[in-house]
Amino acid sequence: MMKRFYSKKQQHGVAAVEFGILIVPLLLMLLGLFEYGRAIYQYNTLVKSVRYATRYLTAVAPGNTANEWDKARCLVRYGNTSCAGNLLVPGLTAAMVTICDSTNCAGTHAAVATTEGVVNLVTVDVQGYQFQSLFNFTIGGLNIGAPDITFDAIGNTMRQVL
Repeated sequence: MMKRFYSKKQQHGVAAVEFGILIVPLLLMLLGLFEYGRAIYQYNTLVKSVRYATRYLTAVAPGNTANEWDKARCLVRYGNTSCAGNLLVPGLTAAMVTICDSTNCAGTHAAVATTEGVVNLVTVDVQGYQFQSLFNFTIGGLNIGAPDITFDAIGNTMRQVL
């Protein structure tokens, strides 16, 4: 029979100490997963809003740029054509949204005659959007939280009516 070198009284509180040691890395992992999910959600929101704005502009003839392009930018930024409400993703400016059709990008989007008629392209892009983490703070010189991520250009091109 083996002799015990410790008693049950000496083991009280060991689980609490182990939990206290492990809670910090577990919380950091949980916050990291949360931020990663937010980044994916914002990227997906931008992709869908760019697609909706492009689809909106396919029903507009080239040259109706002033009013319709502003509405398309509102679709990308707010999800509606009146620019009402909150931004879909924080920090998205109108300058980040670029629109290209045969009136301003004739070299790449010029109307082309095909057997099905004349084809014109319209492109909506979001460039330079930076995801901002909610959990950026420093503890003892160590930066905790997700780094700010700049998304690659998000764009969509569709055929436009003439």
